[in-house]
Amino acid sequence: MTALNRTTRRRLQSLRQIPSVWEGDRRPLSANLAALGELTESHATAVKTEADCILWADGSEGVVRAMEMVPPETGSEAVVRTLLRAMEHPQGPGKPCRPQKIVVRDRQLQFFLRGVLQDLDIVVDCVPHLPLIDEIFRSFQDVVNSRPPKTPPAYTEALTQIAFQIWQDAPWNLLADHQILAVELNHGDLETLYVSVMGMLGMEYGLLFYRSQDSLERFRASVLQEEGSPETLEEAFLAQDCLFLTFDSADEDLDGEEVDLAGLPVAEIEPAFGNLHPLEGMRPFIYEEEAIALLVCLEALHRFLHQHRRKFSADDDLVPALSSRYRIPNPEDQGATAIAVKVGTLPDLTAKLLEMMDQTDDEGEDIQPLLRDDLVPHDAFFSIGAMPWESLSMLRETTDVHQAAPRSFPEEGDGFPVILIQTSRPKAKNLIAELQKAGGLKAICFNPGEDPFEGNRYDLGILQTESGDLHLFGEFVEDDPVHTEARKKWDRRCKQTQGFCGLVIAKGITGVSRGKPQLRDMVALFEVRLLSSKELGLGTLQLIPQLG
Repeated sequence: MTALNRTTRRRLQSLRQIPSVWEGDRRPLSANLAALGELTESHATAVKTEADCILWADGSEGVVRAMEMVPPETGSEAVVRTLLRAMEHPQGPGKPCRPQKIVVRDRQLQFFLRGVLQDLDIVVDCVPHLPLIDEIFRSFQDVVNSRPPKTPPAYTEALTQIAFQIWQDAPWNLLADHQILAVELNHGDLETLYVSVMGMLGMEYGLLFYRSQDSLERFRASVLQEEGSPETLEEAFLAQDCLFLTFDSADEDLDGEEVDLAGLPVAEIEPAFGNLHPLEGMRPFIYEEEAIALLVCLEALHRFLHQHRRKFSADDDLVPALSSRYRIPNPEDQGATAIAVKVGTLPDLTAKLLEMMDQTDDEGEDIQPLLRDDLVPHDAFFSIGAMPWESLSMLRETTDVHQAAPRSFPEEGDGFPVILIQTSRPKAKNLIAELQKAGGLKAICFNPGEDPFEGNRYDLGILQTESGDLHLFGEFVEDDPVHTEARKKWDRRCKQTQGFCGLVIAKGITGVSRGKPQLRDMVALFEVRLLSSKELGLGTLQLIPQLG
């Protein structure tokens, strides 16, 4: 058994001992109850899975002194840690002190605490009931039972079905977030909803239904003007006035990981509905009127996307002028008169939002770093290697995007030297679009870099576009033996091809082909020159730490 060290015992013995009885317990919480998150002022972590709640309360004063949420597999040491916090750093108005007696309802825990707390003059007893803690847990359960469901039960099935239809429609493959659609509902308290689609960058997937054009424009202006601090972005986020449908992974093991949902099976996708309002904040559930409005809007959008899909181009920043009218069954009463809905694009608003983005980019040109880090997705897989000549010939014929070399070069050696960048399909699509927007890829370079504060030296992988911009695609530790060997082979192959190499962009980062894409996964091939660091003329680049 782990014992308290002498220093800790002396520190606890110096606390004033009061004639009170503390109750202590550890109880499992269901996922719904654990998800309440902030059960006390001292505990602000939201828990999505089942957890154990450790609670220490002063039965004489009727106050909670400490509480902690822990995974079920955590040992009894966590109970002791929470007790020590209750004594030395109690939450709320309590002052540091040591109880005269503590009571628990678990015999094994009683024996454990007796062994740990010896020499502290604290009596440890076991009792069948803990009145104060029982009441606290009942109040927790009452809070859960009083919370409304995420969606009204009468509309849950219909909302789930239409959400998955939208997922299959994948509007983010057609529309960027500035390409706004209008849904003229004119039902209940809602007139026109302005729909922004999230997901073209392969990050968050969903739809935002703004209740006013003003709210949409103010939010986008705030995000573009702010410097990006968490506080200002959160304030702008909570100031939105909209309903939303978002998609997430149903696999709780993936929580917090950067996973492109587009690569997951439909069975692992989970839709979520909610509301944002400046005075209400974010509400992760919707009421009946909101559910009805979303059902009608989503069905109308589904029909609109099905009807006009071929008229959209993901490569165009603007949108064509399109509109259609639909009669959607009334979710409240299928026998009632259908609801007339009009869905259309907003070319003028789209152009306005695009202009706002361009102005922000222009204003920031003077402060852009020499070497940019905003082209290649941060979660992309990249490698230095070679492609067999037969595969190169096939790829030239089959890939969606091919930028040929400016002249022919000898196909000698064991293969064509290539940089592989593998990411999700939407992010690959966006990466290709950005390269094409910059006039194409001009060269691939490697340049020395260093961190003067840590003393580390790097080999920086750089993509140079025809527009002259330099984009970092990888940082390699200079003395890494694996990279050193890869660079030797790369340099030898580039000499054999008279300085020509390639960039291959592939999809499928979340599937079985991660790190080893097949030809069918490769969506772009750029054949370019290798530019030496001397030709680049940058010298050794130094890491500049960000202040603040």
